[in-house]
Amino acid sequence: MRHQSSWNPQLCMFMELTFSPAGHHYLTRNIAMGLEQKLIIGFNATFVHPGRFYLGGFSDMAHDNYYYVFLCFVYIFTVVGNVLLILIIWLVKTLHTPKYMIVFNLALTDLCGSTALIPKLLDTFLFDRRYILYEACLSYMFFVLFFASIQSWTLVIMAYDRFIAICFPLRYHSIVTKTSIGAVLAFVWLLITSIIASTVGLIDRLSFCGSFVVKSFFCDHGPVFYLACNDTSLNHIMAYVALVIFICIPLILIAFTYVCISIALSRIASGEERLKALKTCTSHVILVAIFFLPLVGTNIAAVASYIHPNARIINSTLTYTIPALLNPIIYALKTEEVMNAVKKLLKKKTFINTA
Repeated sequence: MRHQSSWNPQLCMFMELTFSPAGHHYLTRNIAMGLEQKLIIGFNATFVHPGRFYLGGFSDMAHDNYYYVFLCFVYIFTVVGNVLLILIIWLVKTLHTPKYMIVFNLALTDLCGSTALIPKLLDTFLFDRRYILYEACLSYMFFVLFFASIQSWTLVIMAYDRFIAICFPLRYHSIVTKTSIGAVLAFVWLLITSIIASTVGLIDRLSFCGSFVVKSFFCDHGPVFYLACNDTSLNHIMAYVALVIFICIPLILIAFTYVCISIALSRIASGEERLKALKTCTSHVILVAIFFLPLVGTNIAAVASYIHPNARIINSTLTYTIPALLNPIIYALKTEEVMNAVKKLLKKKTFINTA
């Protein structure tokens, strides 16, 4: 029986390339080039993201647990105060006005902002769970920055309300309506959502190939993107844009409204009427001072001179938490309408209990 053989030129070429020295060099070079090309494509198409970040917090600070316990009590009183203020505005129909729509928005923002920050902060440092997932870190960053920015612009809207009330008192009820304030508040929420989402979203285009330790008490924008090992110029630009939009412009607008208010008050002949008009602004001025002074002070100190990381963390945490605690207290004690509303609710409850 004869065996019929067939000649395959492709098989012969493969054997020559495999077993000859020249062919071996050719195959090795082509495989290496292919692998290098794949690596380059993979590096350009994806970014290196860590599985987790580590929140640094205080560095070598004795008895720091007492500070976290203090923040725990701050959070409890913040929740109680703001929930009570929200309920009072919701239940008392005389407070269903444009002015108290803004106050309601501020109380809601304070409540949500404190809830976004403090419980996670306590869980991280009081119970020593400092590792946070990459995606959770970005969510944490978004909500803390979002509600802080809403607070800032709510104070601007409150300044606008006082500006119209004092400078254009006869036209106040036609300008400052529920519809107009609702539209302004909705626009602010949408604008801030888009800006903060863009700012946080740009973190996702960064690669992290060095340290994963965030030198802050939460996933703050600056300390996170400083850890990146590729180009962060766009993140720097967005950080400056956010600083201008959420700190500089609100402060300028608030200062402008109070300059106009001062000019309008100087034209009032009666000192008693001038004092009465000023009293309507005192609550707002206190809120502005509590919110902006520590924030501006920290940023100026950081630029002008060295500030210890522990001092910066304490100042920043108090800036984020204390205004939310004091806002309902200031409005309850300094605003006559709220005090009258509380008395009305208490009388109604007493009457129901008696009946």
